[in-house]
Formats: sequence, C-alpha cells, structure tokens
Amino acid sequence: MRPLTFSILSFLFFSGLLYAQALDPELEKKASELLHKMTIQEKIGQLSQVNGEYSNISSGMRAKVQKGEIGSILNEVDTKTLNELQRIAVEESRLGIPLIFARDVIHGFKTIFPIPLGQAASWNPDLVEKGARIAAMEASSVGLHWTFAPMIDISRDPRWGRIAESLGEDPYLTSQLGVAMVRGFQGESLADKGTIAACAKHFVGYGAAEGGRDYNIANIPENELYNNYFPPFKACVDAGVATFMPTFNELNGVPASGNAFLFRTVLREDWKFDGFVVSDWESVRQLVVHGVASDNKEAARQGISAGIDMEMASTTYSSHLLKLVEEGTVPESIIDEAVRNILRIKFQLGLFDNPYTNTSDFPPLVAEAHLAAAEEAAVQSCVLLKNERQVLPLQEKAIRKLAVIGPLADDPYEQLGTWIFDGNPGHSITPLSALRSTLKDIAEVHFVKALETSRSYSQSGFPEAAEAAKDADAIVLFLGEESILSGEAHCRADLGLPGAQLELIQAMAQTGKPVITVVMAGRPLALGQALEFSDALLFAWHPGTMGGPAIARLLLGKDAPSGKLPVTFPTSAGQIPMYYNHKNTGKPATEASFIHIDDIPVRAPQTSVGNTSYYLDAGYHPLFPFGYGLSYTRFEYTGLKAANPIVGRGDILQISVQLSNTGDYEAVEVAQLYIRDLVSSITRPVKELKSFQRVRLRPGESRTVTFSLPVEQLAYYYPGRGWEVEPGEFDIWVGGNSEAALKTTVEIR
Repeated sequence: MRPLTFSILSFLFFSGLLYAQALDPELEKKASELLHKMTIQEKIGQLSQVNGEYSNISSGMRAKVQKGEIGSILNEVDTKTLNELQRIAVEESRLGIPLIFARDVIHGFKTIFPIPLGQAASWNPDLVEKGARIAAMEASSVGLHWTFAPMIDISRDPRWGRIAESLGEDPYLTSQLGVAMVRGFQGESLADKGTIAACAKHFVGYGAAEGGRDYNIANIPENELYNNYFPPFKACVDAGVATFMPTFNELNGVPASGNAFLFRTVLREDWKFDGFVVSDWESVRQLVVHGVASDNKEAARQGISAGIDMEMASTTYSSHLLKLVEEGTVPESIIDEAVRNILRIKFQLGLFDNPYTNTSDFPPLVAEAHLAAAEEAAVQSCVLLKNERQVLPLQEKAIRKLAVIGPLADDPYEQLGTWIFDGNPGHSITPLSALRSTLKDIAEVHFVKALETSRSYSQSGFPEAAEAAKDADAIVLFLGEESILSGEAHCRADLGLPGAQLELIQAMAQTGKPVITVVMAGRPLALGQALEFSDALLFAWHPGTMGGPAIARLLLGKDAPSGKLPVTFPTSAGQIPMYYNHKNTGKPATEASFIHIDDIPVRAPQTSVGNTSYYLDAGYHPLFPFGYGLSYTRFEYTGLKAANPIVGRGDILQISVQLSNTGDYEAVEVAQLYIRDLVSSITRPVKELKSFQRVRLRPGESRTVTFSLPVEQLAYYYPGRGWEVEPGEFDIWVGGNSEAALKTTVEIR
C-alpha cells in the first residue's frame, strides 16, 4: 500500500514555521510564456549546472552561455566574473534567461561560524537562523544566489565524516534547526537583497550509510524513514525551502538520483514541493557505477524520470536528453516540468529584474557585527563534559602563570573546520591569542605546541611542555582533530584522539597541576582516557573564526557553558550505532543484568538465561548521552506535572516544571521534554524529544517552565496506515538531558 501522509501533523508538529506559499499566478504565467518560446535545446540547457573556471571565462563557456546551454554555474566567487557571465546570459543569449550562481556556503561564507554539528549543540534556533542570515548576506554580496545547505541527514554514526555537517541524531532537533537555517538563508522573500536559495540535502538516508563509510549503501525500513529520516525534510518543505538534493548513496537498493519514489511520490505528490531538485556532484552519471544504468544515456533517462531537475557537474543530460526526447523515450513534458521548476525559482529570486550584483549595496565582509554573532555562536556551541572540583572557570585573581599546550591552541586554519571554501584563516582569532589578550597584565601565558599536528606521534616536545607546566597554576590543553579529518569522504574507524595526544594528556597530568582539556573536533570522540587524566574537559567542536575569544570567555568565567550534545558520545567505536531514541528490545539491559567480560569465570557454562542487550566489554551506557552538558552552576528540576493528564485528539498537553538555579553563576539551561508511548501496535523508542526551551536564571532564581504539546505531535507513522495517535498512556520526562529521571504520565483517549 502506498504510504499515507497526515497533513495536519506537520502544522502542529512544527508550530510557528513558515509555510510554502501557494503558487503565484503571475509568476507562473511568466514561466509558461517563457517556456513556450524555448527550443528543446534551450530547455535542456536550463537543466545543466557546470563548474566555474575560477575567475576566467573560456571561449567555450562563453559560447555555451550565449546559446542558452547552461542554467547554473557553481564554484565561481569573483564578482566581476559573475557579473560578466550574467551579462552574457541576459544580453547575448536569445531569451535572456539569467544564470543562478551556486556555492557550498555551509557554516559561513567569509565569517565562519561553528560547524553545523557545533551550532546544533547550542539548541538555539534563533542563533542558527542568524548565522545563516549573515552567511547569506556575505555570499550574496559577491553575486551568489544559492547554497547547498542545510544538511539535515539524521546522523547516528560518528565514524561518518559528514556528521560534522549534520545537526545531529534527533529528528525533532534537526527539524527545528534545519528550518531555522532555511529562514536565515531565504529571509522573508527570495527576492530581498541579501537572501539566497537554500537546499535541503541529502534526500534521504545519507547519514545511515552502512559502517559510517561515505557513499555506502543504506537500508532503512518504511517506518524508520517516515518517523526518523523524513521529518526534517518535510519540515523544510513546509518552511518553503527552494531546492532539494538527493543523497549520493542507494536507499533500499535504488540509488537516490534515480529514485522516483523519493522525488515524485513523496516530495512532489505527497508533500507538494514546488522548487527544483539538483543532483549531487556527478551523481546522475554514477547511476552507471551503481549498476542500475547500462550507460550515461540510460542514466540520464533514469535521473530525469525520477524527478532530478538539474544535473550538477556531469553531462548526461546535455549529451543525451535531446536524443531521448526525439526517440520518444522521455516525453518532452517531463523536460518542461523540470524547466518550469527551475524558472520558478529564478523568478522568485528576482534574477530577471535584478540580474547583476553591486558589492557596494551590502555591508562589508567580516563586519564587526558578523564577528560578534560568530563569537556568540561559538560560546553557545561549546559543551562542558567534565569539571572536577570546580576547576573551571579559571579565577583571574588566582592565575599568575598559565601553560597553554597543544597543536590546536594557535592554529587559525584548523579551528575553522570542514567545508569552508571561502574562509580566511587570517580573520581567525585563536585561543592562544585570545587568552593572551584577555590576561594581559594579569597573568603570564606560556605556550608550547608539544605536537606538530593532531596526528603527530613524536613526543620530542613533551619535556618543554612539562617545563612550562611545572611553574604554571593550571594547564590548558588544546587537542582534537585537524579539520581535514572530518567532512566528506573523511571517515574514521577509530574514534580516539589521533597521534600521541593521549600520551600528552597523561604527561601533563603527571605534573600534578590542574589539567583543562579543550577538544576541537568535527565529530564525537571516544574520550574515556582523556577524561580520566583531565580535571575538566570542554568540547568546542570546530568553533570557527571567533573560536578563540569564545573559548577564552568560557574558561575565564565571562560566560557559563550552555551547550548540550546533539548526538550521543559512545565509549568506543564498537558501540556504534548508539543513539538515545533506540528501541527497548525484549531483553533491555539493566545494571542488575550487566556482567563485564573480566567478571566471567574461566570455563563458565554457556547460558543465555537472564542475559540482556549489551556488550560484555563496553556495557550499554554511552560515554555521554544525547542532550548532556554541564554548567558552572547547578540546575534542579522539581514539580513536574500535566495540567490535563487525560486528553483527547485535538487537545494540547500543558506540561510544567519548576526549574531552579541553586548554584553561584547566572547561566542558561536547556530544559528538554521527552515522551514514550508505553504500548503501541508497533514498537516505539524508549524516549523521543518533543520540545525544548533555553532558560536563563540568576543564582537562586526559580521559574516555572511550561511546554505546550499538541496531541498530534505524539503521532507516529504506521506502515499501511499513515500517521496516527494511538490511545493509551505516555510517559513524559523533563530534564537536562535524555537520561532525565523526573517523570509523569498522561493518557490519550
């Protein structure tokens, strides 16, 4: 049976989001009139996206633009070149159809924000939206119209390099933050100055690549697709996202770039998406490599038939679609549909009325306001994972000598993270620079790199580091991964700290001085031993241009950490996949049932009686659960209650809790609400995030935090039936992470 959709669910589930507007009749009329004038060759030209020539325009490129054989150009960022290419298209081609210029603007253009996974740790949609708004303003100021973001793949495997680009493992959090990015990039109208078209990618299941290996296969059952992987994409459609991109990999045996179920049935028919779909880099041609197309001509037929409107980089469309239409294999109406989708976005972008870019119309790149926003994003992204004996924050009055150690303390490039084509390390302020500036005339900062890079094994720099630490009041280690170790095609089987970094932590611990470890990385790492030898550990991801001042503010107590993990941290790679919203199984693990491998007697009789779901050598607990993050203060949750413990469909659950700051610092807590359907006709996760709020409290302050949950937000997709809220009891937890214990129960009738 074809899957059903429950349209009201999206309205209630993503309350307050922008919605795709009804088609503009005047715009549709213009697109139809233009389409009627186009030759088949010009139509196919609109379906072609080619790579730029890096501030050059060859005679071949010029001729193709003049003939209308190109619809979009990517990876050109020189304004003069972009304007000249646009002039050729508008003034020298027969119909004057403007080009759309695209670029991967993932977490900033010139002002680089934390990697998306880091931004997700802020749990702050407003902050994420502001970052995308600044990125759009900077990118559009040079002549770009379109970015390939947000990446909203549900990502449960930290071995996968592109988890750095994701917004984490949870469909609700990813939906909220993905929509915030769309709003930031696209603004109120695509025609407004400083906006660019967003692209929801990668549809769908890229984050589920087998083994965490990029481009690998994904097998995802229908109920998992609808309940976990589809929701962020549906939310972005409802928010009016302009474009979509398929995943590179196959889903259940069908490569996404030839998957009509995804792009015609789900995206167009069920969700009523009216933007256009662009392939990923050469992914149409790769249908041949996958083994579902015999040659490039057949790949072109499959791609356009599946609903891939524009082909990126490869040329199967431009080389073969004309012949396929002439043969009758591909109806021209399919070509017309794809062209209309592309023209619609070009009209919405205002390119026909304002095709050229004047850089003087925009604020300067890397403006002070942009840097301030990037710094605040980095502050809110950092997650405090350990703070023994309240080592942090460092007290300026007590610090006279500070030892700053490690390969990432003063590396302006590596702190920017993956996928920053236009970022300039010259704009970065490193942690060392920020600490020296802040502690000037207060404390002496002694820096020793100790390791040449994060991957270095030579310990020749350790004695100098130990000497610097000997007279210091505290040691701050800056460790983690270089930016090249995460991102596309940069997957890792071992999640430990690379090189001799662990040995460096151990050497510093032997000095007897307080050891504060700051980790910069593009993924969760297995930090068990690093934690053991660190008095405090702050996870900073790759924090971007202003990572240094942000980290300094946190270390010195100018701000209290408020970041919460958007993804589970495993104790070892062997536990993967590990995510909080797992199923219970018939034999769930408990502390009473857990037996460690070292506790099993030699020649013990083989038995499975009483055994449960865990690893003998790693248990079943993560290193840190989803939603976890410490503060410099203490927060207490009390008095959880439901105003209406018995509700029906169409009602709104009102859940309240008393949140108190019982510590000594003003700080922000991210209060998180989770639910569980206790009995369902198909199994449900042990917990599901359904709401969250950022709450700032002064020391001693208490506040009642109220969550309003439409009952339809508890709906689940049932294969063959669609979206339903089944009656019965639901447990509800509210707390500071996914292992919150404060619980109440409501009944749906």
